[in-house]
Amino acid sequence: MSTSAPAAPGQLGVAATPQQLMEYLGRLDAWLAERRSELDSLDAQIIGSGRQAELTSDMALALALWQAAKTRQSLLLSTWDSGRVGQQERERLSALIWGRLDTANAGLAQLQSMSVSLPEAGRLCDALVAQLRTRLNTDPTAEQQQIRLRDLRAQLERIRDQVKLEPPTLAPVAGAKLNTLAARTTDLVDKRTRGGDIGGMLGALEIDAARLERDLIVGAAKRREARDLLVRAREQLAEVSAREQAVRTLAAQATAAVWPTPDGALPSVAGLGPVPNTRTALVGFVDGLGTVAGQLNKAQAELTATLAEREAAASLCSALQAKAAGLGQAGEPDLVELSDLVGRRLAESPVVLPVVHQLLQAYAAQLDFLARRHR
Repeated sequence: MSTSAPAAPGQLGVAATPQQLMEYLGRLDAWLAERRSELDSLDAQIIGSGRQAELTSDMALALALWQAAKTRQSLLLSTWDSGRVGQQERERLSALIWGRLDTANAGLAQLQSMSVSLPEAGRLCDALVAQLRTRLNTDPTAEQQQIRLRDLRAQLERIRDQVKLEPPTLAPVAGAKLNTLAARTTDLVDKRTRGGDIGGMLGALEIDAARLERDLIVGAAKRREARDLLVRAREQLAEVSAREQAVRTLAAQATAAVWPTPDGALPSVAGLGPVPNTRTALVGFVDGLGTVAGQLNKAQAELTATLAEREAAASLCSALQAKAAGLGQAGEPDLVELSDLVGRRLAESPVVLPVVHQLLQAYAAQLDFLARRHR
């Protein structure tokens, strides 16, 4: 089998035409079917060869990539809706094709750490399958060296495109490796033209090309993941910082309005330091922001509850006064004195809540006493 993952139309943010999308979905379906059949065959051969310890890791990754692509195909077909698509649906289809696949539930650590699009997953799966074929020495086209060389040249072009995406510091090394592979390929083509046997050297070259393509795709995915993590850290920092200022304002309002307020200093994002520039440190920084956000939520709830106590005390005072009037006791001197005292206390800034609570309890007890005495 020599089918490769189809080239995807459009790009992220640019919708493809309906005809391009229909053709791509057809080629994607064919590739998924053929690739699954070959993966099943390779899996059986690995088990039969007794080389599970050596080859299972690459096989599991290839299967996980295939499954991620298959899952994304389901979303594509649902959005395609048999061709009933407008501009909005075509933009959504392009986003599904070029956006990162959901690998969080893949059950494979090395895939969970990747951030790959559907085309990248297809190319990486192809590279892994080509490597597995050669390592098992079961390439279905082993006698057709011309086809293998053609596929190899196509793979080198994919690698060339991938090298262009490398950062300036890494591009020279990747470019040198690509040039070496291209030179080796040219040498094999020339040797075959002269009638030489290239069978043994071709397999080694295919493995090296597959390894380089895999490494470039994985490296690009990890860099994209690091960039995404940095963006998320900055966005979350801005959000938590804004929330911190709001809670500090609420704390100042509570301090001016009531006493006592919740003890303890409010958490601060400043204690986390500046946004780091390494992936490991970024993960810890984002976790720290989550902790600060949780502490701020707790502080906000406590401050809000404290302010609500003042309103509850005022409401209770009104209710007790209404009850006294209903019992004909509103003019009783002790109740009038307590009512005036509660009113003055509630008008203070800050309101001393323990004193107000005690006065309200005294008012309620006095009212209860008068009501019982006049039955």
